[in-house]
Amino acid sequence: MAAPDNIIVGSHVWVEDPVLAWIDGEITRINGNEVYVNTANGKKDAKVSGQNKQSSYLKEMEKLAVASNISKVFPKDTEAPPGGVDDMTKLSYLHEPGVLQNLATRYELNEIYTYTGNILIAVNPFQRLPHLYDTHMMEQYKGATFGELSPHVFAVGDAAYR
Repeated sequence: MAAPDNIIVGSHVWVEDPVLAWIDGEITRINGNEVYVNTANGKKDAKVSGQNKQSSYLKEMEKLAVASNISKVFPKDTEAPPGGVDDMTKLSYLHEPGVLQNLATRYELNEIYTYTGNILIAVNPFQRLPHLYDTHMMEQYKGATFGELSPHVFAVGDAAYR
């Protein structure tokens, strides 16, 4: 399989990681289905491949590798805002690692609600957030145009009611 056009040496990408799910890095080399990535967490020249090689060098590299096929390497949006986006249709790449990174970024900022179009995604904060559900908050969303205010369950409820 040929590499997608936007996956080239120097590209910032997401690669699968057995611990973190996805990790970002920069492609240093491409050889057929093999992609070598300097990852952000320090795994240098990690090999991403769909092939099994027998040499001791490659076996050693595979210990550091995030094993995958080039088809499982996804471009990273280097221009995404540091706080994420409130509607994921604004993302340059709507793929699993991009979505998960955006949700994680917003979660760290205590923004538990995110839209994907008119779909509301809620990430469980594992704590009570009474300020999100008081009467004042409900009144703010009453009659507001969908998407005018920050993502919230009240926005979806009001839009459904109307």
